[in-house]
Amino acid sequence: MSTATKLFEPFKLGPISLPNRIVMAPLTRNRAVPPGMVPSPLAIDYYGQRASAGLLITEASQVSQQGQGYQDTPGIHSREQVAAWRKITNRVHERGGRIFIQIWHVGRISHTLLQPGGGKPVAPSAIRARTKTFVNGNFIDVSEPRALELSEIPAIIDDFRRATANAIEAGFDGVEIHGANGYLLDQFAKDGANRRTDAYGDGIENRARLMLEVSKAVAAEIGAERTGIRISPVTPANDVSESNPQQLFDYIVDQLNALKLVYIHVIEGATGGPRDIAPFDYASLRKRFGGAYMANNAYDFELATKVLAAGSADLIAFGKAFISNPDLVERLKRGAPLNEWDKATFYGGGAKGYTDYPTLEAAEAAQ
Repeated sequence: MSTATKLFEPFKLGPISLPNRIVMAPLTRNRAVPPGMVPSPLAIDYYGQRASAGLLITEASQVSQQGQGYQDTPGIHSREQVAAWRKITNRVHERGGRIFIQIWHVGRISHTLLQPGGGKPVAPSAIRARTKTFVNGNFIDVSEPRALELSEIPAIIDDFRRATANAIEAGFDGVEIHGANGYLLDQFAKDGANRRTDAYGDGIENRARLMLEVSKAVAAEIGAERTGIRISPVTPANDVSESNPQQLFDYIVDQLNALKLVYIHVIEGATGGPRDIAPFDYASLRKRFGGAYMANNAYDFELATKVLAAGSADLIAFGKAFISNPDLVERLKRGAPLNEWDKATFYGGGAKGYTDYPTLEAAEAAQ
């Protein structure tokens, strides 16, 4: 099966040599531990088990407490968090892997129970999202946000920069900026969430400004050759919408290309849903961007093989399949059956559904 696919061919991602083109997508698992939303010791094994991926991208990690939107998600803004992440990067590197951290600010997709001093979540505009978040073990409606003051925006950008400096200290090979799925940078970019009339609203160039300024700050800190970004042009995730996504993201990718970021990570279609939810020319982004194009959403071996063969992508990100198959690379290479995932253990909990999925080797030994 492997002879007809580029999936297992090496790829040069900036200065980093990847042994294959299989990427573990960022996957929120809600297993950080108090105090301080520190990655759990279990995460050392979780990421270490999956180090055969060409590249690992961590679960989204908030750049500040204000950036947190869900219960038990890790951060990368405190000394304790940096120390805990260092143990994870050490394990991955010991096993020959490469790992980027995804950094995020959720913006309005949060709740007062998670915010400093019980304050309102922040957003480009005071528009409440029709969606839920995960707090105290339950999915509940997000809180009403407040609009960020113009004077507050430089501090948000600096939070991303400081998180990047922390990522370097924690031993990461690079950083992925979360600019997708209806979180803060995506909220600013899309007109369904951004009604501002200042320099960060009222027109594509202004709405894209925060995403691009954050990208510039992160790249300046760690190097553009170690900076990627995730975008989702047409996803309706977290109640975000855009009236002209093609024009918006053609412009954004042109600007990201000028910054020479190492990759764009593109969610094609609805996050975790239909790939054809709305018309969009992803080939336009591919043509505009000189770095690597990482494709994501509902990929399996067959689709990945087809897309790579056509030259439509350089890397393929797999999500839920990596949750239940720590040795996904080997299973795909051998055409072996995949473990089924258990949705009940996706969010929160301990080792069950996290570090206890069997590898092929373990399954065969048990027979």
